[in-house]
Amino acid sequence: MDIFSQLKQSAMDSRQVEGLTHSFYRYPARFSPEFAAAAIRLFSEPGDLVIDPFMGGATSILEGFVSGRRVYGCDINSLSVFIAKVKTTPLSNGAIDNVTTWADEVADRMSFRYPTADLEEILNDTRAKNLSLPSARPLKKAVAIALHWLDELATSTERDFARCLILKTSQWAFDNRKRTTPLSEFRERFASNAHEMAEELKEYSRLYRREKLRLCDRTLVQCDAADIHKGGDFVGDKASLVVTSPPYPGIHMLYHRWQVDGRRESPAPYWITDSMDGQGASYYTFTGRRRNDLSPYFVKVTETMAGVRQCLKKGGHVVQMVAFAEPERHLRQYLRAMNDAGYDEVKETYHRIRREVPNRKWHANFKGKTAAAREVVLVHRAA
Repeated sequence: MDIFSQLKQSAMDSRQVEGLTHSFYRYPARFSPEFAAAAIRLFSEPGDLVIDPFMGGATSILEGFVSGRRVYGCDINSLSVFIAKVKTTPLSNGAIDNVTTWADEVADRMSFRYPTADLEEILNDTRAKNLSLPSARPLKKAVAIALHWLDELATSTERDFARCLILKTSQWAFDNRKRTTPLSEFRERFASNAHEMAEELKEYSRLYRREKLRLCDRTLVQCDAADIHKGGDFVGDKASLVVTSPPYPGIHMLYHRWQVDGRRESPAPYWITDSMDGQGASYYTFTGRRRNDLSPYFVKVTETMAGVRQCLKKGGHVVQMVAFAEPERHLRQYLRAMNDAGYDEVKETYHRIRREVPNRKWHANFKGKTAAAREVVLVHRAA
């Protein structure tokens, strides 16, 4: 089977995202670990530098790292950097067990009768906006209780892992739910998530030690992808491969908000992870959700991919997955932007890979097979 047939097979993988620490957070528009691993295996060698300038949930960063590549990931979103750090940082079994013990104890403390005076500062954080409606109020207090007791954990890596546990459970409870989650159900899920995540992190940590991986081979940066070439020494050490999924033009995607209680938007992920936000949706997607003229998007793609080009060897590959609101027109514009940024599409040996997006959120499935439900895999080479 040739390399593009193998890439297509991996792109069509429709299984739930799982394995290692991939399930720690459901980041929007994730591609499967199988696709990332295949692209890395097919277009790079162990020891090569692999870049993801829109690393999101860090799928390609994690897969590249465990396959013996050096990885460099950046994202404009501080939430992405937090998630990438937790997913790729090993812990000792003892430290992991500390967090599961802590989680079991905290779950027992989660009660609407817990003294509010102890939680006042946490509950009044502006990043908890839209979690105060009656249906969400008990869960908001449960999250605040967990955040209040983080200081019981001895190290920052343990606390970050615990924050990621709170984040995962809260996303399940709040984001795009058809029904209100009872507090008893939240407590049960919190404890079960702790033990599941602990086993996943132990598996990753064992692999990290067995393969003699080094955190110095993993670089995570919060920056605009257009400036990625300014953040590292890419003069004598350029990348062989870029594996990424950029923002989709004309398609509404919330990278920085959850939608709770009738789709009201909340910055709760930043409250839980103690990260900074304050930006509008267009900051994360190159253009506003109501903008009819998408020309600024394609200008930004050209600028961004030109910056990435400075980090890539001549002949290095870019493998990306993207969807378009108007597939035929927007694909032509996107390809033109890539060409202007210094890339040639690898057309002579493959047909563009198209796939239906698996495991979509319930409200997206309700809309049916819109353009956003179909993604295309593009392969380019640095000119």
